[in-house]
Amino acid sequence: MLLAYPFRVLVPRRAAPEAATSTAVTLLLLAGAFGLVPSPVVIALAVGAGATVAGVRLSRLAGRHSAGPSPRVASVLLDATVVTAGLTAVVLPLAAPGLSVAVLVGSLAVAVLAACGLRRLPGRTRPSPGARLRRLVESGGPAVGVALTGWLLLPRDGLSDPARLVTSLALGGLGMAALDALSGPRRHSGAAVCRGGVLLTLGGLVLSAALPSAPAGRVALLAVPPLVFGMLLVAVGAQVAVDAGAGEPAQPVAAAWPRAVLPAAVLLLAAGLHLAAGHALDRTSVVLALAAVPPLMVRELFRVGEASTTERRAAHRRRAARGVRHRAEQPRWLGRSELPPAPPARDPTTASGVGAAWQPGAAWSTLDRRPVPAGGGGPGDRAALLDALAAIGDVPVPTGALLLVDLHGTDSVGPTVREDVLAEAVHRARAVIAPDDLVTGCTGTGFAVVTAAGPVLAYALGTRLLAALSPPYSVPGVVLRVQTSIGLAEVSGAGPADVLRQAELARRRAVQLGRDRVEWYDAFLEEQLVRRLDLERELPGAVARGELDLVYQPVLDLADGQPVGAEALLRWRSPVLGTVLPAELLPVAEDLDLVGELEWWVLDRACRQLSNWSVGVRELWMAVNVTTRELTTPDFVQRAAAVLAAYGVPPERLVVEVSEPRVAADLSTVVARLAGLRSLGVRTALDDFRAEHASLAQLRRLPIDLLKVGPELVGARSDGQPPLIDVVVNVGERLGVEIVAEELESPTQVEGARRGGCRFGQGFALARPATAERVEAYFEEFPSASR
Repeated sequence: MLLAYPFRVLVPRRAAPEAATSTAVTLLLLAGAFGLVPSPVVIALAVGAGATVAGVRLSRLAGRHSAGPSPRVASVLLDATVVTAGLTAVVLPLAAPGLSVAVLVGSLAVAVLAACGLRRLPGRTRPSPGARLRRLVESGGPAVGVALTGWLLLPRDGLSDPARLVTSLALGGLGMAALDALSGPRRHSGAAVCRGGVLLTLGGLVLSAALPSAPAGRVALLAVPPLVFGMLLVAVGAQVAVDAGAGEPAQPVAAAWPRAVLPAAVLLLAAGLHLAAGHALDRTSVVLALAAVPPLMVRELFRVGEASTTERRAAHRRRAARGVRHRAEQPRWLGRSELPPAPPARDPTTASGVGAAWQPGAAWSTLDRRPVPAGGGGPGDRAALLDALAAIGDVPVPTGALLLVDLHGTDSVGPTVREDVLAEAVHRARAVIAPDDLVTGCTGTGFAVVTAAGPVLAYALGTRLLAALSPPYSVPGVVLRVQTSIGLAEVSGAGPADVLRQAELARRRAVQLGRDRVEWYDAFLEEQLVRRLDLERELPGAVARGELDLVYQPVLDLADGQPVGAEALLRWRSPVLGTVLPAELLPVAEDLDLVGELEWWVLDRACRQLSNWSVGVRELWMAVNVTTRELTTPDFVQRAAAVLAAYGVPPERLVVEVSEPRVAADLSTVVARLAGLRSLGVRTALDDFRAEHASLAQLRRLPIDLLKVGPELVGARSDGQPPLIDVVVNVGERLGVEIVAEELESPTQVEGARRGGCRFGQGFALARPATAERVEAYFEEFPSASR
């Protein structure tokens, strides 16, 4: 619904009760607009619901023990604010002339309680006098436009001209103040959302009080949206502010378009309705229209002054950048005598993958190196880099970007060669950057580029840097080919240290995704990297702590529906991170060199479970996934034989699966290991098979018993040709390989696999993965299951 959307825009968290209440209020307004429900009933129900939901949230917030005394007092005062506003708004449609003083007192009480509550709310900022003056000038013209809108739309009957003018001015001031709070630099902070909600609530009360002449008319419904939406925003904003505390981060840039577009849009709409109704523009309308001109003129004078200041600062920044580049060109940071020694070997007990976490006061490091303390002999001038970032960000409308460039592939050479490669890389970089851009060193294998260009041009610069740095480096005694990872972060009002941290996170993401790429920082990227760091921190020792678990997905014979086996699937039940699936777990394990430990645990646990299921006449096989990296180890066959012997499992009951896309990298060794497993009697399977020319060509060389294909080969093709499963089945019959259709999630896919000639199948449409006990109970339903 219309009123549910702003909660997803303004508040970066779940607000389900508020969204549901807004939806219900929308339905009530529609019913009142079409005359299905009387207007006083709509106003009472809608405002009562909004005040109740907001009051309940604020009451719970006030009763939380984790909140300090100041947040609890703020919650109590804001709770009293929404309750008073609700009671005042509900009384308004029923108010007699004698109750107008009571209504005025209620509105003043709302304003006083809200002001006291906002003062005690965490995260509240006090802008400088200059910022306040700028905000007042920027909002003056739009505020007069909103006041003119109120003057044109407010009814003339029952409301004198002075009262209508005062009401219009109040609506203009409150409306623009709320718009500034909800679209300003801290628009996502709890304090700003709460302040905007208070202002909307007061605006709704003023609008309700201005429409006493027609309490049963539909025009009175116009006051309901700001009242209800404002009270709900007060509650949600207060909770966000209390949860975030005083350290709540600010948005660096205000959303300028609402302040410029919304007042003009509503004014044009009001003028059109006013003229369509046959009313002419009176003297007050003309005066209000002319009153918007002086604030606009003063705003333009402010902008001219700021542009002049920006130009002076830009000239100073260019002079500073030239000075820094001149220092950077000296042998102090590129000379061999100043090059830091090669970093020590990585401690295997520390986390790897995305590198060590960022620490304040530490220079950035490459992926496999520990942080280097600031000022600890790094090749670059970190202070100059931070000064350049601060100069770019110290303008009213900051623009610019930082690119962190890291070179990979120089670890195997000595420090002299590494220095020569870095010097050549800097020389290539200077050939593609702008004259005013800053280049400075950061580590022994990388450098930084600070540019005043916008984000799109900065990304284009990153791609040019990739192209310039990719050719081989001819240094004395060796020709070296390196890979490049570039992290890009915008300079948009954030502090220099924050920009540096964001660029480092983006660079780490570029490394994770395969290098030779430019990655642009965003908030979602940071969430992914934080998640990755959490995985790296918690995964070591998961086997020893007993956090790993197996679930089993049955494999069925598609001809008679009897189970023939199961596939063991790994799950990590982390008490900190929850259940982690293999798709997220295995890449981290590979970077931490823990894949072997995990896979041998899976093989051991699967064989033990298979031994338990082998009691009686049931003869099921167990499939275990193995990476090519572990399969190609020299002693894999011997260790697998030892595990089978330890649990007394017949070798033919074990199926070792290897993924087809990774086989080609080391095909000869994979063929040898699979042949060794088959010599033991262990069956082998090729997983994730793709019906491509290369896949079909290498299928002849692989000693496998089972071929697993996905549902994309089972269904009809977009070009109208028969499914490719027919081709795969024919090839499998010639090679003596059984076909297993996996990931079957619908009866149509199951039937297609059966018609295509697949003997076995697995997927959610047949049986879901479950614990050993549940799968064993499932097997009991098929007493004749044996293969």
